[in-house]
Amino acid sequence: MSRPVYLVDGARTPFLKARGKPGPFTPVDLAVQCGRPLLMRQPFERTAFDLVILGCVNVIQDEMNPARVAALRLGMGDKQVAFTVQINCGSGMQSIDTAFRYIRDGSHEMILAGGAEALSQAPLVYRQEAVEWFGGMARARSPLDKAQKMAEVRPDFFSPVIGLERGLTDPITALNMGQTAEVLAHRFNIDRQTADAYAVSSHKRLAAAQDEGRLDGEVLPAFDRDGNAHVKDDGVRPDSSIEKLAKLEPAFERPYGKVTPGNSSQITDGASWVIVASEKAVELHGLTPIARIVDSDWAALDPSIMGLGPVLASTPLAQRHQLEVGDIDLWEINEAFAAQVLSCLAAWQDEDFCRDVLGYDQAFGRIDRDRLNVDGGAISLGHPVGTSGNRIVLHLANALKARGARRGIATECIGGGLGGAMLLEAA
Repeated sequence: MSRPVYLVDGARTPFLKARGKPGPFTPVDLAVQCGRPLLMRQPFERTAFDLVILGCVNVIQDEMNPARVAALRLGMGDKQVAFTVQINCGSGMQSIDTAFRYIRDGSHEMILAGGAEALSQAPLVYRQEAVEWFGGMARARSPLDKAQKMAEVRPDFFSPVIGLERGLTDPITALNMGQTAEVLAHRFNIDRQTADAYAVSSHKRLAAAQDEGRLDGEVLPAFDRDGNAHVKDDGVRPDSSIEKLAKLEPAFERPYGKVTPGNSSQITDGASWVIVASEKAVELHGLTPIARIVDSDWAALDPSIMGLGPVLASTPLAQRHQLEVGDIDLWEINEAFAAQVLSCLAAWQDEDFCRDVLGYDQAFGRIDRDRLNVDGGAISLGHPVGTSGNRIVLHLANALKARGARRGIATECIGGGLGGAMLLEAA
């Protein structure tokens, strides 16, 4: 018999835009920066958790199983079980979903679930020919063998491959993530000006949320080794305008593409944690839940149109719970690209698509922009891949509470042709 599951608290670091060099924090550094104050404000010992789960995609070599490393650095004890999950952009949500299912099914009472990513720390790697040459050098024994291998060296062996660029390219379709957004823009007739207007709105909403204190308590300061305080998401551009964005060249499909650096998510570092608890744990520790996790769903589709993942993952949630579009008070759709989010909105309004793909007799309906990403999204604050799914669930819970709303869905597209979605209700 399933049990109710609650999200009782959470926090994240500011998201810090990558600026051409490694940032001040590793993934675990980031997880510790927001995890320590989050745990300090709880009425229970940090050893009270049954499990720690952390989403992380670009694990660095010094932090294998970053969930365990973070748990130890957070003082959660040698006996704390911790594991890391990876499902590309869905990793941070996967950590919550795994916690949700463990607690719902009765095997656990309280779990710390998070996501951490430092994209600025993504490695530069050697190309395959260079790796084979280095291997040959290692096997060479005699001076003659070594001299022969040295004669084979080419200058391009030492030209590094950008690991992040390869990681954002689908290995099946050979399309990078931006190109998949271009496919959707073409399919749903998303024009450049509409995509730019959406991006401007994201920046304006985040700037307003920062100025009006709507992120207080959710975003906690991070302090680097040089004593610098990072207090807010630093990629926001409050002065963004359609006129300024119109000057940018398409990033992937020149000269007519719709996707530019200005209407895409930012390459960013950041971490987020949420505390997921059973009703028993809530009563035992005197906790006040923010929201109840009702259900979740995952979907798969052609990787070339991976941006429609939110549609295929969210709609089954609505169908299972007999919800119409108007029953969802707030939506958080991770803003991988403006064209991608707009394509999802268009798909839900496309009667043929909804009938042929989703099994509806008519269009699902129009999602009011006043209910979508009300405090900005990844275009303005960034998309640290393993973290974003955690952030959107945390922020949705906080936004429901702040607005006195009842129900919301957090959802995201996932590289490789996947989608994830989570249904929350006010506690």
